[in-house]
Amino acid sequence: MASSQTHTQLPLPRLSPKPRVLLVVSPYYRGIADQLIHGAEAVLAEANAIVEHVDVPGALEIAPAIRLISESGKFDGFVALGCVIRGATSHYELVCGESARGITELGIRRGLCIGNGILTVENMEQAAERADPTRLNKGRDAAVAALHLIALRRRYGGGSSFRPDDEHILLA
Repeated sequence: MASSQTHTQLPLPRLSPKPRVLLVVSPYYRGIADQLIHGAEAVLAEANAIVEHVDVPGALEIAPAIRLISESGKFDGFVALGCVIRGATSHYELVCGESARGITELGIRRGLCIGNGILTVENMEQAAERADPTRLNKGRDAAVAALHLIALRRRYGGGSSFRPDDEHILLA
């Protein structure tokens, strides 16, 4: 259950031209995914974003899909949506950790604007609480995060002096 603490929420950035955002969704738990999509789409509509979405088989496929699609240059940002519920094996830790790592790595190494709305929960009740479109919808929160990252990129530019160790630089 959510605590009674208050949290600061930034106002939505005003973006012009309209941002193009792709929702990358794992529909493994379709009902939960649909609620996360609903929350994300509501925020993106409020921000006048142009929205598309694509489904992938599971949470582990979200980061690779974002990486592949980002090469098109068609989208300003991405929202990763899905749900991983703990089971009886250690597979849960692997999926949670690797999906989060993949998304974070894309943001840091590739400079992609990604809001992470992949729920990692103990049971279906927790998932339902975090996907509830009238309350604590993490799809909405992930869309807000993506919009703020897009705003930062637009304000400060896409260039970076940061070069990861594994990126090769060829000079003529």
